Amino acid sequence: MSSWAGDDRRYSSWTRWVTPAMLAHAFLTVVRADEHAQHGAPDGLIPLSCNEIQRLFITLAVRPDHTAAHLLDWSRWRRRHQARARACHYRRQAATT
Repeated sequence: MSSWAGDDRRYSSWTRWVTPAMLAHAFLTVVRADEHAQHGAPDGLIPLSCNEIQRLFITLAVRPDHTAAHLLDWSRWRRRHQARARACHYRRQAATT
């Protein structure tokens, strides 16, 4: 048996894993770009990130434990908190230079 047979098995399993992961990331990137182009970030919030879109998608579609309004309020709270943290970080960084 040649060494190519083992390499082929690893490569096909790798592509079965990486292809859906790349498609999912491409989907999140397109949704993020579309959201930024159409709406932008509201005042006091960071723009939607791929991670935040993924979190919202999973909690709404896969595990709907709460209402959609509750999840969107929670997302807005997180993004507002992250915007405040970013502003404080930038202020502190500007003060030290």
